Amino acid sequence: MTPPAPPSIDILALGNAIVDVLSHVDESVIDGLPVNKGGMTLVGAEEAESLYGTLGPGVECSGGSAANTVVGAAMLGARTAFIGRVRDDHLGRVFTHDIRAAGVRFDTPPATGGPKTAVCLVMVTPDAHRTMCTYLGASIEMGPDDVDEALVRDSAVLYLEGYLWDPPGAKEAMRKAVRIARGEGRAVALSLSDPFCVDRHRDDFLDLVDADVDILFANEGEITSLYGTDDLDDAIHALTPLVKVAAITRSEHGALVIGDGDVHIIPAEPVTRVVDTTGAGDLFAAGFLTGWTQGRTLHDCGRMGAVAAAEVIGHLGARPEADLRALVTERVPR
Repeated sequence: MTPPAPPSIDILALGNAIVDVLSHVDESVIDGLPVNKGGMTLVGAEEAESLYGTLGPGVECSGGSAANTVVGAAMLGARTAFIGRVRDDHLGRVFTHDIRAAGVRFDTPPATGGPKTAVCLVMVTPDAHRTMCTYLGASIEMGPDDVDEALVRDSAVLYLEGYLWDPPGAKEAMRKAVRIARGEGRAVALSLSDPFCVDRHRDDFLDLVDADVDILFANEGEITSLYGTDDLDDAIHALTPLVKVAAITRSEHGALVIGDGDVHIIPAEPVTRVVDTTGAGDLFAAGFLTGWTQGRTLHDCGRMGAVAAAEVIGHLGARPEADLRALVTERVPR
């Protein structure tokens, strides 16, 4: 069998293409909305448009879990690409420009009809709490035709966002991408995304982990949910024979990296002040996968993930503000 050609892309992600709009608001704005302060509420197109129009000046940038991961990986020097669906509208152009400006290849053609581009309206009150209203819009309309087969074949790692398993078309897009990657001998990585997502798709995720996943990312709640147990050790015992590598994040307790017949204990990186944990798991995956594509040890991959996660929880927003590559070079030297 002819070995696959060397890839030109290190990490290709499939995920929800969402524009994050971060605005500072007074408490009265939150009090006047049917939302739980500090939580996330799904809203419809009209609600999102109305709220977007009332917010003051803000920062608009590409978002979504998998998109955050490949942006972080690009900042670390990885060659990255993203497949996700936007509409040919204002926010679709914002997403496209921003993710490309971050160094991520994004070639998925925008939809000319159907739902508008997804948006997450992030309202930050003076006490630094973030309240989010999310319209999923075009992002969940992804289908198999959006999968660029040549791009999948040309990527060392295919990274999948578990949230995409909800819409049937997006699920088929993920299945198609997995078949292509496996056929080309590429690695497949999966983030379980959310315990409630795992609850909805446990059997499918178990089958996927057993048959096709090389690298699994989860937090404690997600991995124990996957195996229907409250005991982390039981979940790890069940997982270990099924996947080559697993990274289990544990908030302030760091992470566990399982692979090569060993369990690597990764301490959390010190943080002066935790401001916002949004995106911590996304950036952990960014650091880990960048290390993995560089041929680093699993322990170093975990350390790189911990460094990236620590940077993003020290400020508002899921986009790193510091020079991640410099941080990793300093704290995880080769």
